[in-house]
Amino acid sequence: QVQLVESGGGSVQAGGSLRLSCAASGRTFSTYAMGWFRQAPGKERQFVAAIRWSGGTTAYADSVKGRFTVSRDYAKNTVILQMNSLRAEDTAVYYCASGRRLTGMVATTDYDYWGQGTQVTVSS
Repeated sequence: QVQLVESGGGSVQAGGSLRLSCAASGRTFSTYAMGWFRQAPGKERQFVAAIRWSGGTTAYADSVKGRFTVSRDYAKNTVILQMNSLRAEDTAVYYCASGRRLTGMVATTDYDYWGQGTQVTVSS
């Protein structure tokens, strides 16, 4: 089992920045990738960004490329999502996910464990 705890959500005006953190604990040694997804009211959960735990390969949704950056801290078993130039359409609950599968990084089915989510609200 892997436990994931997100932090860093909040409210910000358009153009501002937020930094989300996800701390992993438990059986993390078999982690293949960690990702961030978001879900707005009435919409499906969508991929935002992900990073391969070993090697650091990253992937981003087109809508966040150039604005969001995902990184990892081995020592703290933490993955970070730095969000800049935020827009109203970025408003959603953001979820951290951890996956052991070698299938990929951008689908919800690539992940085995999920955090509880943290709210991000961007006002225009």
